[in-house]
Amino acid sequence: QLQLVESGGGLVQPGGSLRLSCAASGFSLDNYTIGWFRQAPGKEREGVSCISSSGGSTNYADSVKGRFTISRDNAKNTVYLQMNSLKPEDTAVYYCAATDLGFTCPGGTYWYPIPLFGAWGQGTQVTVSS
Repeated sequence: QLQLVESGGGLVQPGGSLRLSCAASGFSLDNYTIGWFRQAPGKEREGVSCISSSGGSTNYADSVKGRFTISRDNAKNTVYLQMNSLKPEDTAVYYCAATDLGFTCPGGTYWYPIPLFGAWGQGTQVTVSS
């Protein structure tokens, strides 16, 4: 059974930092593109960042570009999302998800293909507030 577990969320002041982790169990992340998504109350789930299986391609939503950094450590079967200069509008539940259905996380600005992501974590709350 494919399982993803997010951790690292919490309450942080504006301008602060958090690092989210997405750990896999039951399967190897080596061949999967991983996406980070977030969903704020009353809003649709949106893609935040993704990274290809090799780590050679990454993508960021315009709203987080320059502030968030995605990385992966396949040896640890874990993907990370470093979030700096956090803003109140970053407040949301953050989810990681995996896909091996051909989405390679190319460059550009686009809506992440949520239906292609078959394995999801339970989410971790990030709250940015003073």
